[in-house]
Amino acid sequence: MSVQVYGCNHVAIEVGDIERAVAFYEDIFGLKKLDEGEGDAFFKLGEHQFLAMFERKGMAPSHGNNHFGIMVRNDAQIAEIREKLTRKYNLTLIEGFRCDFRDPWGNRIQVVDLHDESLIWLLPYRETQKAGVKLES
Repeated sequence: MSVQVYGCNHVAIEVGDIERAVAFYEDIFGLKKLDEGEGDAFFKLGEHQFLAMFERKGMAPSHGNNHFGIMVRNDAQIAEIREKLTRKYNLTLIEGFRCDFRDPWGNRIQVVDLHDESLIWLLPYRETQKAGVKLES
């Protein structure tokens, strides 16, 4: 018997202040909170995944290359996120990428759109089909 992987269930990150992190991620991405507890919060990411956050007081910001990607609809949404990150939160975008940044706790996030080269992997997902995205031959 061999293992069959169906996708990624969730991504977990650590933040220094859970209340600020919840407000930040709700504002930047409009994420829907599924649940929260004392020092943690969980957000829906698309149809099949979620983002888990755990508070770790006094944590030093990360500076590694570990990251996760969030997919949005199109270039206009990426532009809206870039604008909010730089103007409202004074965050610096990582050069050489369309929309890579570090949140206030050092977590690196990469924002791509539905026309990214990985689209072929997403075609079975209902949210991609609803968006009307089709591959051209």
